[in-house]
Amino acid sequence: MARYTGPVWKKSRRLGISLTGTGKELEKRPYAPGQHGPNQRRKLSEYGLQLQEKQKLRFMYGLNERQFLNLFNRASKIKGIHGENFMILLESRLDNLVYRLGLARTRAQARQLVNHGHILVDGSRVDIPSYQVKPGNVISVREKSQKLDIIADAIEANNFVPEYLSFDADKLEGTFTRLPERSELPAEINEALIVEFYSR
Repeated sequence: MARYTGPVWKKSRRLGISLTGTGKELEKRPYAPGQHGPNQRRKLSEYGLQLQEKQKLRFMYGLNERQFLNLFNRASKIKGIHGENFMILLESRLDNLVYRLGLARTRAQARQLVNHGHILVDGSRVDIPSYQVKPGNVISVREKSQKLDIIADAIEANNFVPEYLSFDADKLEGTFTRLPERSELPAEINEALIVEFYSR
């Protein structure tokens, strides 16, 4: 199954969550898309709730189904709570950390920056968005790419960098100082439902 490339705002409204992280999608019309959107009174089954939670997280991080499941299975081999470990692995992806540092306005934009070779990890070019960054790794922008308008605009618009990252805006360089805690990860996701979904 290929990665979703359809209308993100429509998908955000269907799932009731901002997939871009800006919140703009739900400002004007905070209800499901379609002719009956505002008046829909669907009661989801237990399976429906689990599936919806899984789709929320998958679309939020922009993964296809196979990548998502592989990462979920990898999280099961780490000591600790399965759901939390899974979310920490998602958060440790290079494209996500580029977005969290404020070098891109959305995760899709961050993925493009990584794909096009603008991002370095510990001084070496990495063009794989799913690359798992380890605590202590330094993420920076390649010297030739430092004057890109897309990066300058994103940094100007960004006003928050999570505590598990440190960022130097002058050098366009950030360090992944430690693994995030559950309280620092998306609060609107109930990862227990995702574990239940895959445990059926």
